[in-house]
Order: sequence, then structure tokens, then C-alpha cells
Amino acid sequence: MAETAHIDVAHVAKLARINLTKEETKLFQTQLERVLGYAEKLRALDLSHVESAAHAVPIFNVFREDEPRDGLSAEEALRNAPRQANGLFVVTKVVE
Repeated sequence: MAETAHIDVAHVAKLARINLTKEETKLFQTQLERVLGYAEKLRALDLSHVESAAHAVPIFNVFREDEPRDGLSAEEALRNAPRQANGLFVVTKVVE
């Protein structure tokens, strides 16, 4: 079995700007190593006889067919808008 990958939880937490205590870092490191170890065990399985994308139960499309229908009018769409002007939604500027 190949060596499992090592991911430094403290480094990833720093990159994600998550403040972890030493106890949390140790706990998450242990949990992550267990998950990676289990994934490595799964990788060792012989799956040559398993069909790709096989499912335990038959899968079929459960969605309805698309049917064209009328959309909302401008008045209906703006009915619950907190702010509107000239028939448009007024939103807070997020790009400078």
C-alpha cells in the first residue's frame, strides 16, 4: 500500500484564515489522516469487474419535461422589491 498523502491542517487553516486552537488542529489532523487512510484502502480494491458509474438502484430522470409558459410581468417581478426606480431593481453597488 502506498504512503498516504500528508496534509498539514495548520497550514490549510492559515490559508483559509481559520483560527484553530492547538487541540483543534491536532484533532482535525488525526481525523484527516484517518479519512486519507481509509481512502487509500479503497484505492487498493480490485474494481475491474465493476461497471463505471454503477448504482445500487436503477437511476432514471425524474424531472418533468420543460414546457414554455409566460413569465412574470415587470410589475409582478418588482412587486416585492425593497427598492426600485424606473421599473428596475435598485441594489447596493458591490463593484467599484
